[in-house]
Amino acid sequence: MNDEAVNEGAARPASVDFTWSPHPSDWRQALRTAIPLYRWAPWFGLVLGVFGAVVLALGMTWAGVFGLALAVIIIALVPIGTAVNFHNHPLAAKTVTGTADAHSLRMSVGEAARSEVDWSDLPAWSETGGVFVLRTATTAMYAVPHRAFPDPDAVARFRSLLAEHVGPAA
Repeated sequence: MNDEAVNEGAARPASVDFTWSPHPSDWRQALRTAIPLYRWAPWFGLVLGVFGAVVLALGMTWAGVFGLALAVIIIALVPIGTAVNFHNHPLAAKTVTGTADAHSLRMSVGEAARSEVDWSDLPAWSETGGVFVLRTATTAMYAVPHRAFPDPDAVARFRSLLAEHVGPAA
């Protein structure tokens, strides 16, 4: 084997193992990244709250209170809705284990659920401050938090696998 082949093999990221216990915040970050409605709802609620306060200051009590109440509901809807959906899902809070390598991404929740996703089935991925959001060709979406990895090197190897096999972050 020549030195070039050895160096080429060393540059490729090896497999990465990860495990985590999901939290509602993982889902919320993924939804905010993938679905514009979740991303913009708090801002819309804030603007509505400001208008409600202005209308209230102008002496229109019922309209102002109504606007403020709607603003609170809109702002609270995303985190509360996500938490309720998370707690109602039978597998949501169970520990997830996974492995990513040059061929695919494999994840399982004990013996209850297993999935293997070929890199070709992931048309896009993105990354927030703490979560990798993987989008499949269908409507499925996976949120893999940085805390799932044992160290920052493993996070970097996972990011390298994504960039190599899926492409740059969207």
